Amino acid sequence: MAVSDLVAFVDVGSARIKTLVGSFIVDQENPTRPKLNVLGVGVVRSGGIRKGIILDMEEFKKNLDESLTEAENMAGQQFPHVGICLSGTGIQIHKSSAMITIPSAEITQEDVNRVLDMAQNGITLTNQTVLKIIPESFTVDLENHVKTPVGMSAKKLEVSAYIFTIPTTALNNVRKGFKDVGIDVVDVSPSLLTSPESVLTRRQKELGVVCIDIGSSSTGVTVFEEGVLRHAAVIPVGGEYVSSDIALGVRVSVDLAEKLKTDYVDLTFCDQNKPKDEEIPLSRLDKKETETVSKLYLSQIAQARYKEILSLINRELKLIGKDGMLPEGAIFVGGGAKARNLIDLAKAELRLPCAIGFPEDQDYVTGMSVADPGFSASIGALIFSQRSGGIGKPRISIGAGIGGVKESASRFLKRLFP
Repeated sequence: MAVSDLVAFVDVGSARIKTLVGSFIVDQENPTRPKLNVLGVGVVRSGGIRKGIILDMEEFKKNLDESLTEAENMAGQQFPHVGICLSGTGIQIHKSSAMITIPSAEITQEDVNRVLDMAQNGITLTNQTVLKIIPESFTVDLENHVKTPVGMSAKKLEVSAYIFTIPTTALNNVRKGFKDVGIDVVDVSPSLLTSPESVLTRRQKELGVVCIDIGSSSTGVTVFEEGVLRHAAVIPVGGEYVSSDIALGVRVSVDLAEKLKTDYVDLTFCDQNKPKDEEIPLSRLDKKETETVSKLYLSQIAQARYKEILSLINRELKLIGKDGMLPEGAIFVGGGAKARNLIDLAKAELRLPCAIGFPEDQDYVTGMSVADPGFSASIGALIFSQRSGGIGKPRISIGAGIGGVKESASRFLKRLFP
């Protein structure tokens, strides 16, 4: 077995900053599917960033340094550079297409690079930086839905692609925070692209599935069918909205509301026939509090907000005609996916098979336990980078703004469309 160099990714979220360190073990019997060995984890509460935008640079750097140090200590090694995955409403998804003529009788990698470059240039970007370009499909002359066109004979080549961008100022501030704590950022990925990599199988992507990442301030939605990305969206509502609703409804602090949500909320409790309600003394969680709150009331507040999130997800599925029409259903990840009985509620609202996605369910994750849907983005980022040729070699384009397609395009296409 061969072991790769150490790889580190940081999931920069509004609620937590998670650093994950690992390496890939290549099995000679299955060299195309290396196993990820997780060596170190650092999880710190995030107090300086909200919705992907830094509000307090000093607090952000302090939290970041703590997360990095914790992961380094656990792994027993230091790392000079990392990749990061970002979420929040600042992430934008653009659909673009382009067509070129083929000067020779055969499509080369340079032709693929050129058509993807034209697709990127075909959208207007004002103060936006391109993170990734994901091709949906190619058209070779009159042949549609081609996955890997290199080597085919043609007179023209077309592409339909998704382009993921982020506000340039927001990205620059995040990079500065990392630089100030002595770490170089060599790769940046949107979380709604990395999360599916850790929990979805190739079969699920072929048959049709939606991955739903319920984060703190936003929810990422990615739909796959026939092995390719079919739709992506960021919904500006996440788990912290549930906590805020509880804080307002019960008149307690947001921190106490978060504890109530975690310990007592049941999303189907209010749908039960004559539910056995109970009064919860708030003093159990905060000695300063003297009131009580009904479990039924808490669950009604949380259920209303989760129904809103699910209705917004359903709206995205209706845009592409896939509401209730995905055979492999919906896979939920992220911290907000841990709400009690979310799956039962989601099955009723989405009319799809539903399940919680755990990174450790995949056979390529070994070593330290990461069996938590909250680790899906960071685990997925490690796998995402490995499949594109290694950290710092993006799946088509990263951090380039308007510019060329990067050198990893050929390897990316072969790995994305095996």
